[in-house]
Amino acid sequence: MSNLSDTDNQIYHVLNFKDLISTPFQGKINAICWTRNLIGDFSEIVKKVVLNENMAELNIEELRELHLSKQGQLAREILLNDMSSLKAHGASPTLNIIKNYDRDDAFPFFPTDVYSFHVDRSPIPTDTFLCTYHGASSEIIPNSQATQKIRIPEIRAELKKLYGKGDEGFESFLTEYFFDLHYQAKPDAKPLNLGVGNLWKLAIDHPKSKVLPCLHRAPKEKNGQNRLMIIC
Repeated sequence: MSNLSDTDNQIYHVLNFKDLISTPFQGKINAICWTRNLIGDFSEIVKKVVLNENMAELNIEELRELHLSKQGQLAREILLNDMSSLKAHGASPTLNIIKNYDRDDAFPFFPTDVYSFHVDRSPIPTDTFLCTYHGASSEIIPNSQATQKIRIPEIRAELKKLYGKGDEGFESFLTEYFFDLHYQAKPDAKPLNLGVGNLWKLAIDHPKSKVLPCLHRAPKEKNGQNRLMIIC
Protein backbone atom coordinates (compact mmCIF):
# COMPACT_ATOMS: atom_id res chain seq x y z
CA MET A 1 0.00 0.00 0.00
CA SER A 2 1.09 3.56 -0.57
CA ASN A 3 0.79 6.31 2.01
CA LEU A 4 -2.37 8.02 3.13
CA SER A 5 -3.91 10.61 0.86
CA ASP A 6 -6.04 13.71 1.19
CA THR A 7 -9.71 14.25 1.99
CA ASP A 8 -9.53 14.14 5.76
CA ASN A 9 -7.40 10.96 5.63
CA GLN A 10 -10.39 8.91 4.49
CA ILE A 11 -8.64 7.46 1.40
CA TYR A 12 -5.96 4.79 1.12
CA HIS A 13 -4.21 4.16 -2.21
CA VAL A 14 -3.12 0.73 -3.36
CA LEU A 15 -1.14 -0.50 -6.35
CA ASN A 16 -3.07 -3.57 -7.54
CA PHE A 17 -6.33 -5.49 -7.32
CA LYS A 18 -5.04 -7.94 -4.71
CA ASP A 19 -4.28 -5.11 -2.31
CA LEU A 20 -7.60 -3.44 -3.11
CA ILE A 21 -9.63 -6.44 -1.95
CA SER A 22 -7.37 -7.44 0.96
CA THR A 23 -6.79 -4.04 2.56
CA PRO A 24 -9.20 -3.53 5.48
CA PHE A 25 -10.92 -0.28 6.32
CA GLN A 26 -9.75 1.20 9.60
CA GLY A 27 -9.95 4.43 11.56
CA LYS A 28 -11.14 7.22 9.27
CA ILE A 29 -10.31 5.21 6.15
CA ASN A 30 -13.53 4.19 4.39
CA ALA A 31 -12.45 4.51 0.74
CA ILE A 32 -9.64 2.57 -0.94
CA CYS A 33 -8.46 3.44 -4.45
CA TRP A 34 -6.49 1.58 -7.08
CA THR A 35 -5.39 4.48 -9.29
CA ARG A 36 -5.09 3.50 -12.95
CA ASN A 37 -4.37 5.10 -16.32
CA LEU A 38 -6.28 2.82 -18.64
CA ILE A 39 -5.59 2.28 -22.32
CA GLY A 40 -8.20 1.75 -25.02
CA ASP A 41 -11.21 3.58 -26.38
CA PHE A 42 -14.11 3.17 -23.95
CA SER A 43 -16.15 5.80 -25.77
CA GLU A 44 -16.37 3.44 -28.76
CA ILE A 45 -18.15 0.86 -26.61
CA VAL A 46 -20.57 3.50 -25.34
CA LYS A 47 -21.36 4.63 -28.88
CA LYS A 48 -22.02 1.06 -30.03
CA VAL A 49 -24.87 0.58 -27.56
CA VAL A 50 -28.23 2.17 -28.36
CA LEU A 51 -30.06 3.31 -25.26
CA ASN A 52 -33.83 3.02 -25.42
CA GLU A 53 -34.14 4.15 -21.81
CA ASN A 54 -32.09 6.30 -19.46
CA MET A 55 -29.70 3.45 -18.65
CA ALA A 56 -28.99 -0.12 -19.62
CA GLU A 57 -26.92 -3.03 -18.36
CA LEU A 58 -24.41 -4.39 -20.86
CA ASN A 59 -23.92 -8.11 -20.22
CA ILE A 60 -20.79 -10.08 -20.99
CA GLU A 61 -22.20 -11.74 -24.10
CA GLU A 62 -23.29 -8.42 -25.61
CA LEU A 63 -19.91 -6.91 -24.82
CA ARG A 64 -18.06 -9.77 -26.53
CA GLU A 65 -20.24 -9.48 -29.64
CA LEU A 66 -19.49 -5.80 -30.29
CA HIS A 67 -17.43 -5.14 -33.44
CA LEU A 68 -14.65 -2.88 -32.25
CA SER A 69 -11.45 -1.26 -33.45
CA LYS A 70 -8.12 -2.25 -31.86
CA GLN A 71 -8.48 0.52 -29.29
CA GLY A 72 -12.04 -0.57 -28.56
CA GLN A 73 -10.85 -4.15 -28.14
CA LEU A 74 -8.25 -3.02 -25.61
CA ALA A 75 -10.98 -1.27 -23.63
CA ARG A 76 -13.18 -4.35 -23.82
CA GLU A 77 -10.42 -6.58 -22.42
CA ILE A 78 -10.04 -4.28 -19.43
CA LEU A 79 -13.78 -4.42 -18.77
CA LEU A 80 -13.82 -8.20 -19.07
CA ASN A 81 -10.81 -8.54 -16.76
CA ASP A 82 -12.35 -6.24 -14.16
CA MET A 83 -15.65 -8.11 -14.28
CA SER A 84 -13.85 -11.45 -13.97
CA SER A 85 -11.68 -10.28 -11.06
CA LEU A 86 -14.65 -8.91 -9.13
CA LYS A 87 -16.69 -12.07 -9.70
CA ALA A 88 -13.76 -14.22 -8.53
CA HIS A 89 -13.73 -12.11 -5.37
CA GLY A 90 -17.38 -13.01 -4.81
CA ALA A 91 -18.92 -9.74 -5.98
CA SER A 92 -21.74 -9.37 -8.51
CA PRO A 93 -20.63 -6.56 -10.81
CA THR A 94 -22.87 -4.93 -13.39
CA LEU A 95 -21.63 -2.94 -16.36
CA ASN A 96 -23.95 0.00 -16.96
CA ILE A 97 -24.28 2.62 -19.67
CA ILE A 98 -26.05 5.62 -18.20
CA LYS A 99 -27.64 8.63 -19.82
CA ASN A 100 -29.05 9.69 -16.46
CA TYR A 101 -30.60 8.17 -13.35
CA ASP A 102 -34.25 8.60 -12.46
CA ARG A 103 -34.93 11.56 -10.20
CA ASP A 104 -36.94 11.09 -7.02
CA ASP A 105 -39.95 13.41 -7.14
CA ALA A 106 -42.03 11.59 -4.51
CA PHE A 107 -40.67 13.84 -1.74
CA PRO A 108 -39.60 17.16 -3.34
CA PHE A 109 -38.09 18.53 -0.12
CA PHE A 110 -36.05 15.36 0.40
CA PRO A 111 -35.10 13.46 -2.78
CA THR A 112 -33.65 10.01 -2.10
CA ASP A 113 -32.07 9.39 -5.49
CA VAL A 114 -28.38 8.71 -6.09
CA TYR A 115 -27.60 12.36 -6.90
CA SER A 116 -27.84 12.99 -3.14
CA PHE A 117 -24.88 12.15 -0.91
CA HIS A 118 -25.80 8.80 0.60
CA VAL A 119 -24.42 5.58 2.07
CA ASP A 120 -25.08 2.02 0.99
CA ARG A 121 -26.48 -0.51 3.48
CA SER A 122 -26.43 -4.30 3.65
CA PRO A 123 -27.57 -6.84 6.25
CA ILE A 124 -24.35 -8.79 5.65
CA PRO A 125 -20.68 -7.70 5.55
CA THR A 126 -19.77 -6.50 2.06
CA ASP A 127 -18.27 -3.53 0.21
CA THR A 128 -19.21 -1.35 -2.74
CA PHE A 129 -16.87 -1.46 -5.75
CA LEU A 130 -17.14 1.02 -8.60
CA CYS A 131 -15.22 2.35 -11.57
CA THR A 132 -16.15 4.94 -14.17
CA TYR A 133 -14.56 4.24 -17.56
CA HIS A 134 -16.17 7.03 -19.57
CA GLY A 135 -18.14 10.16 -18.75
CA ALA A 136 -18.62 12.00 -15.48
CA SER A 137 -17.48 10.16 -12.35
CA SER A 138 -18.91 9.86 -8.87
CA GLU A 139 -17.94 11.93 -5.82
CA ILE A 140 -17.23 11.11 -2.18
CA ILE A 141 -17.04 13.35 0.85
CA PRO A 142 -15.54 12.94 4.35
CA ASN A 143 -18.13 12.06 6.99
CA SER A 144 -17.02 15.06 9.04
CA GLN A 145 -18.03 17.38 6.19
CA ALA A 146 -21.67 16.33 6.01
CA THR A 147 -24.74 16.07 8.26
CA GLN A 148 -27.27 13.26 8.20
CA LYS A 149 -30.36 14.95 6.77
CA ILE A 150 -32.78 13.44 9.29
CA ARG A 151 -30.81 15.26 12.04
CA ILE A 152 -31.34 18.70 10.47
CA PRO A 153 -34.22 20.28 12.46
CA GLU A 154 -36.11 21.78 9.51
CA ILE A 155 -35.93 18.58 7.49
CA ARG A 156 -36.85 16.43 10.49
CA ALA A 157 -39.89 18.63 11.12
CA GLU A 158 -41.05 18.16 7.53
CA LEU A 159 -40.55 14.41 7.79
CA LYS A 160 -42.65 14.29 10.95
CA LYS A 161 -45.41 16.14 9.12
CA LEU A 162 -45.15 13.62 6.31
CA TYR A 163 -45.32 10.71 8.77
CA GLY A 164 -48.22 12.24 10.68
CA LYS A 165 -48.38 9.65 13.46
CA GLY A 166 -46.43 11.19 16.32
CA ASP A 167 -43.15 9.74 17.61
CA GLU A 168 -44.08 6.07 17.76
CA GLY A 169 -42.71 4.24 14.72
CA PHE A 170 -41.09 7.39 13.31
CA GLU A 171 -37.54 6.02 13.30
CA SER A 172 -38.73 2.87 11.51
CA PHE A 173 -40.47 5.08 8.95
CA LEU A 174 -37.20 6.91 8.26
CA THR A 175 -35.41 3.61 7.64
CA GLU A 176 -38.21 2.08 5.57
CA TYR A 177 -38.12 4.96 3.09
CA PHE A 178 -34.28 5.26 3.17
CA PHE A 179 -34.33 8.81 4.53
CA ASP A 180 -31.66 7.86 7.08
CA LEU A 181 -29.15 7.02 4.33
CA HIS A 182 -28.89 10.58 2.97
CA TYR A 183 -26.59 13.42 3.96
CA GLN A 184 -26.22 17.13 3.31
CA ALA A 185 -22.79 18.58 2.63
CA LYS A 186 -21.68 21.38 4.96
CA PRO A 187 -21.02 24.82 3.40
CA ASP A 188 -17.23 24.37 3.52
CA ALA A 189 -17.29 20.75 2.31
CA LYS A 190 -14.80 19.59 -0.32
CA PRO A 191 -16.17 16.63 -2.29
CA LEU A 192 -13.62 14.54 -4.16
CA ASN A 193 -14.18 13.40 -7.73
CA LEU A 194 -13.29 9.69 -8.07
CA GLY A 195 -11.84 10.14 -11.55
CA VAL A 196 -11.95 7.98 -14.66
CA GLY A 197 -10.36 4.54 -14.70
CA ASN A 198 -9.75 4.25 -10.95
CA LEU A 199 -11.23 1.20 -9.22
CA TRP A 200 -12.64 2.03 -5.79
CA LYS A 201 -13.74 0.06 -2.74
CA LEU A 202 -16.13 1.98 -0.48
CA ALA A 203 -17.22 1.05 3.02
CA ILE A 204 -20.95 0.52 3.53
CA ASP A 205 -23.27 0.34 6.52
CA HIS A 206 -23.45 -3.27 7.73
CA PRO A 207 -23.65 -4.91 11.18
CA LYS A 208 -19.95 -5.82 11.43
CA SER A 209 -18.45 -2.65 9.95
CA LYS A 210 -15.65 -1.10 12.02
CA VAL A 211 -15.69 2.24 10.15
CA LEU A 212 -18.23 4.84 9.10
CA PRO A 213 -19.82 4.14 5.70
CA CYS A 214 -18.49 6.19 2.79
CA LEU A 215 -20.70 9.08 1.64
CA HIS A 216 -20.94 9.18 -2.14
CA ARG A 217 -23.15 10.46 -4.95
CA ALA A 218 -23.64 10.14 -8.67
CA PRO A 219 -22.48 13.10 -10.76
CA LYS A 220 -24.55 15.39 -12.91
CA GLU A 221 -24.03 13.89 -16.35
CA LYS A 222 -22.29 15.81 -19.08
CA ASN A 223 -24.61 16.78 -21.91
CA GLY A 224 -24.51 14.23 -24.71
CA GLN A 225 -21.95 12.02 -22.96
CA ASN A 226 -23.22 8.75 -21.55
CA ARG A 227 -21.40 7.18 -18.64
CA LEU A 228 -19.84 3.73 -18.67
CA MET A 229 -19.28 2.20 -15.25
CA ILE A 230 -19.00 -0.98 -13.25
CA ILE A 231 -20.64 -1.11 -9.85
CA CYS A 232 -21.31 -3.86 -7.33
